[in-house]
Amino acid sequence: MIDIKEYVDNLDLKIGVSKRLNCPICNGYKTFTVTNNIGTLLWNCYKASCSIKGNARVRLSVDDIKNMHKEPTEEVEFELPEYIFPLHTRSDMRGHSYGYYEWLELIKCEDIMYDIKENRVVFVIEKDNKIVDAAGRANGRALPKWKRYGKSNVPYSYGKGDIAVVVEDCISAYVVGNNIYTGVALLGTSLLDGYRDFLTNFSKVVVALDPDALPKTLQIAKELKGYVDNVKVLKLEDDIKYRNKTDINNLKELIWN
Repeated sequence: MIDIKEYVDNLDLKIGVSKRLNCPICNGYKTFTVTNNIGTLLWNCYKASCSIKGNARVRLSVDDIKNMHKEPTEEVEFELPEYIFPLHTRSDMRGHSYGYYEWLELIKCEDIMYDIKENRVVFVIEKDNKIVDAAGRANGRALPKWKRYGKSNVPYSYGKGDIAVVVEDCISAYVVGNNIYTGVALLGTSLLDGYRDFLTNFSKVVVALDPDALPKTLQIAKELKGYVDNVKVLKLEDDIKYRNKTDINNLKELIWN
């Protein structure tokens, strides 16, 4: 029988790198993942009939320790895990009020995914027409509410407009995104450097977080003014994904004035 620890050791993974391979035990196609998590090798097969999983420490070289404190110089290749499927193929999820799923009835969901392992709605994150990450929203009270599957610093966005509307979550980005606006979701985080750099590509940025996050809205707008020429604040009456008529009209007026 194969020595699984020796097998993963021989992959010689660098810190922070993951690989998805055919399982050496059950031969499942691309069901076996291995990750070097700061000197701990983690492996697991996602095939239901295979129980192989484990972890082991590996020795860190001096160079490994130095590189841990360096900023990455290139994008890490990202692949969606095999347990994530297009949501529109899950007919059992449609037409029901499953927490966050009920919002998917309000939008086109052909390109939204579903994590069958963790019961999450998954939104793919693209850069230069390539999937570089994904964000999953827990359906129910599972933690964390939002999960990033990769390590990119690219925000989730939807739309092709030259005006960015900064919102809190992916559904809100979907609601405002079109050929005029691009919805950009913070996912409850602060304004990361990568998000800020992404927003510098737009002619105008409107910060439109939920009504209870006004201090955060003003803080982000103030920070962005050092990088974007035209920054506006939209004070909402309700979460923008509810499509409150006053909020939508105020957004239009703010854009064109």
